[in-house]
Amino acid sequence: MKRYLIFCLIIVVLVGILVSFREDPLNKVELGRMLFFDPILSRNKTISCASCHLPEFAFSDTNATSLGIDGRKGNRNTPSAMNISLHNSFFWDGRANSLEEQALGPIANPSEMDLPVKEAVLRLQTDRTYNNYFEIVFNSKPSATNLGEAIAAYERSLETSNSPFDNWKFSEDDQAVSEAVKRGFALFNGKGKCIKCHFGSDLTQNEFRNIGLFNGMELNDSGRVKISGKMEDIGKFKTPGLRNIAMTAPYMHNGIFKSLKEVIDFYDDPEKVIPNSINRDSALAKPLGLTEKEKADIEAFMISLTDKRFVMEKGMQSYRLQGFPYNSRRLY
Repeated sequence: MKRYLIFCLIIVVLVGILVSFREDPLNKVELGRMLFFDPILSRNKTISCASCHLPEFAFSDTNATSLGIDGRKGNRNTPSAMNISLHNSFFWDGRANSLEEQALGPIANPSEMDLPVKEAVLRLQTDRTYNNYFEIVFNSKPSATNLGEAIAAYERSLETSNSPFDNWKFSEDDQAVSEAVKRGFALFNGKGKCIKCHFGSDLTQNEFRNIGLFNGMELNDSGRVKISGKMEDIGKFKTPGLRNIAMTAPYMHNGIFKSLKEVIDFYDDPEKVIPNSINRDSALAKPLGLTEKEKADIEAFMISLTDKRFVMEKGMQSYRLQGFPYNSRRLY
């Protein structure tokens, strides 16, 4: 009898230990994080949201246009999923008006995860673990509504505000950035005219602009007009935020530019890089006349917007995301 009681006590202790280390989601953010990294939401269970939104690259992609299931090539570059909680429209053409709506888009998109949302919900409902998790978090079974809500909650948690620039401007640490960064910030607000479109906490006005990447020929993605139906929107795309921008190459909706230097060269003289564009914004009608030193200073400023959680790996020209619990290159 004594041995039996000791045995039972050991079992209780072990169960307690296992429970204390379990990774069950306690809220929407944690459940959303699980879903974001789980390939269960793709038709053939081979890719997840994180397959294109790579944490180590500020939740963006390194391809010009992302690859979906079966290697299907998408039409547009994957934007960062960080620092978007204040945005009021999503995707390059603004076709989603909420993060909840955006979260479901890639799941159903044939070029991405290719799984109708109804089937995704049914798959979660028949998965004992997820069915239990949704009951814990939402007190209901998985549905399209709470699926989008969970992923959106996780995406809203991906905010950053601890960059060298932040430390300089908002913590008044004059040594946090170089003199080149300070000069670049002045150019950003002045001669470079960047502030006309990139301002606010995330350095985006959340509007749509045609910067000259549509000519109706090899550059034939007409952008916002497909959603709005307004001809004045032809060639317009959403202005992205600039936080962690150094981590998110290649750039633009089509990934046409491989580096920040190429981006700055383009803005300096758009006509020289892409002549005969259609409906280009009047703010870009004339060359800026930036010197090479001024371009380098603007680039230094943009690099200073990189959050300190991204740290250079020793001896490697690449970054890793410090303190992040998941490796996006493996399945959840």
